[in-house]
Amino acid sequence: MRILGIDPGLQTTGFGVIDVDGHALQYVASGTITTTHLHRGDLPARLQVLFDGINEVRTRYQPDVAAVEIVFVNVNPQATLLLGQARGACVTALVSCNLSVAEYTALQMKQAVAGYGKAGKAEVQEMVKRLLGLPGVPGKDAADALGLAITHAHVGASLARIATAASVGRKSTGMYRAGRAH
Repeated sequence: MRILGIDPGLQTTGFGVIDVDGHALQYVASGTITTTHLHRGDLPARLQVLFDGINEVRTRYQPDVAAVEIVFVNVNPQATLLLGQARGACVTALVSCNLSVAEYTALQMKQAVAGYGKAGKAEVQEMVKRLLGLPGVPGKDAADALGLAITHAHVGASLARIATAASVGRKSTGMYRAGRAH
């Protein structure tokens, strides 16, 4: 399975692509899509660059699934709204071609990759380097994107098994219907 990880940002969006075969992870590609060359006030043009960039990455690497970071609520509401719009452009680019998208928080990604939900950027970069056998540490945005792909490789398979087990073992007792248990 090929997984595309996306770390959305309005100025810099990181992407990372890995192949998964059982428990083996293999690095394919990573990088960033930047909008810093555009005027900060031209939001539509910046969103278009992100949309087109994600489409180009998707077309080039043909992932089977994508994993995107969930936006956290920042102290600055305006920054949170702008980040949400950047994330929306990325997700729209992915789903416009019927690509399945999984979502993880930064805390979940750090927990899965570094073993500690409050790990710093340098720790995530180092663990991504080790897990993928890279010769050097990737940039921080690309490392986060690769971390999201690694998270999905580990967590996504477990969640799928849990969902299958839950649907097989589901009974009618204790189910809700019209707001009441029966």
